[in-house]
Amino acid sequence: MDLRPLGIEGVFELTPRQHGDDRGVFLEWFRADTFRAATGHDLSLAQANCSVSMAGVVRGIHYAEVPPGQAKYVTCIAGAVFDVAIDLRVDSPTFGQWEGVVLDDVERRAMYLADGLGHAFMSLDDGSTVVYLCSTPYSPTAEHALDPFDPRIGIAWPTHDRDGQPLTLSMSPRDAAAPALQDALDRGAPPLPRLQPAPS
Repeated sequence: MDLRPLGIEGVFELTPRQHGDDRGVFLEWFRADTFRAATGHDLSLAQANCSVSMAGVVRGIHYAEVPPGQAKYVTCIAGAVFDVAIDLRVDSPTFGQWEGVVLDDVERRAMYLADGLGHAFMSLDDGSTVVYLCSTPYSPTAEHALDPFDPRIGIAWPTHDRDGQPLTLSMSPRDAAAPALQDALDRGAPPLPRLQPAPS
């Protein structure tokens, strides 16, 4: 697996080595020992999620309070999504910045997001299927949402699907009503995360 650190501490793009023949393809999309050796992070699996989305669906920005935090290891096993990590750690030098990677069923890349980062994605194909490994279970009282179209964050969302057709956006009522980053800062509750000590 080829690993590339992105411009936010704790965010990595991972590209697996695919082994194909006339039967299909085999790949390792996660392996704990090589992942830790390359990133310095451990991923203790507490929950595995799967979502299926029509083209134009936006999910997020979602983040978990730290503690407990929630690291994620995300890939797309069918279709394509534009997957985004947002630095919400108020004491981070890259606070408010984002990194995006296309995850699809061709390159079969994954993205890892450490604790304290926001996560969002946009589906670029009908039936896009995203699976992600989580370091802690979902906690409805500790997970929160921010506006994925907040101009302060300024995510450059795609406007066309992977066939080049214009996208029609769709969000859940919760995500559509989520506050902007500045509103969350002004309100002070729920608290935004802080940088955590580097893994030892």
